[in-house]
Amino acid sequence: MPHESLSPAFSIIAKPAGPFCNLDCRYCFYLPKRSLFPGKQAGRMSVETLELFVRQYIASQPGPEVHFIWQGGEPALLGPAFFRNAFELQVKHCPSGKRVSNSLQTNGTLLDDEWGALLKEHDVLVGLSLDGPQNLHEANRGKKTFAAAMRGLECLHKYAVRLSALTCISRANQECGREVYRFLRDACGLQLLQFIPVVIPAADEPANLASPANPLSVQTLAYGKFLCDIFDEWLPRDFGRIFVQQFEVTLAMLVGLPPPLCIYAEECGRAAVLEHDGRLYSCDHFVSPEHTLGSLHDRPLAELLNSARQKTFGQAKRALPRACRLCEFLELCHGECPKNRLLPSPAGQPNLNYLCAGLKTYFAHTLPIFTKITRDLTQKIKF
Repeated sequence: MPHESLSPAFSIIAKPAGPFCNLDCRYCFYLPKRSLFPGKQAGRMSVETLELFVRQYIASQPGPEVHFIWQGGEPALLGPAFFRNAFELQVKHCPSGKRVSNSLQTNGTLLDDEWGALLKEHDVLVGLSLDGPQNLHEANRGKKTFAAAMRGLECLHKYAVRLSALTCISRANQECGREVYRFLRDACGLQLLQFIPVVIPAADEPANLASPANPLSVQTLAYGKFLCDIFDEWLPRDFGRIFVQQFEVTLAMLVGLPPPLCIYAEECGRAAVLEHDGRLYSCDHFVSPEHTLGSLHDRPLAELLNSARQKTFGQAKRALPRACRLCEFLELCHGECPKNRLLPSPAGQPNLNYLCAGLKTYFAHTLPIFTKITRDLTQKIKF
């Protein structure tokens, strides 16, 4: 059958609650998408759409592993029953020879014992949003959110759920790299860490925060220093014990593996987003009418993802200014995420990444050591 399977590199971020959330974080890029989904059913994926997605996504994957990614908004708004049904549908539609796994991103404030037991039972990897100690976490997420998130963390630890920290780096905590890292490691007992830079284009900022200076965004050199400070804390005592996504990605690319993170790939377009109403969009950061690929209810999932429109979207990432093409770090960066390409290059060409200077700082600081690590590992493998 035409379009029956996807490239192995394709993945889909499912948003069963859409952009709806019980919090109102100041830097959230997804909350404004609520305007795309008016009506009484907004914010809840129907049983019909859920089963259609589960069945088609499993069938479209050519390999033995099928990984479901559940994000939002806040997916926990739908309650444990929704996900219990999702897991049952995965079993129903998963043929022999394939294995299904799940990850769930949450702010943690709605989790309880029922959630903990369910997530453990199905071995779900939970990405918990934590921006640091209370003063740093609540700077953008609001008062009382820290205590609620920590109760969620305690619940997840109680049931021994696999955990990863999702930490947003903004103007509020950009100078506190070591403090944030130690909090996540020591106070929270977390070993998988992801650090996500907040970059808010002026045109996309909430009206009450509109400013050419993007007051919530991390400053690029501060972002580079944040990563370097974490690296210097991590290397002497936590190498091989604490896994920092940025470091893992750099090491993987140095040994010639495909980029584990789409933002560092030469092309993008292989991580689409499924909204709660069944509409598919090109990317998590490009959920807009002009980037709609269509609906699962009208065309098969594989057909939508293999469409010429999605391929054109992915190939557009190759459009880089000359300064990027000549950069010594090009093969480790590829211009990073297109949504952050907000600046002109020194020569006045478009598409320079806002985080460029910070990423150069990070690469210059860490590559001598990472290169030695990969060389030593390669030699050990040969012998």
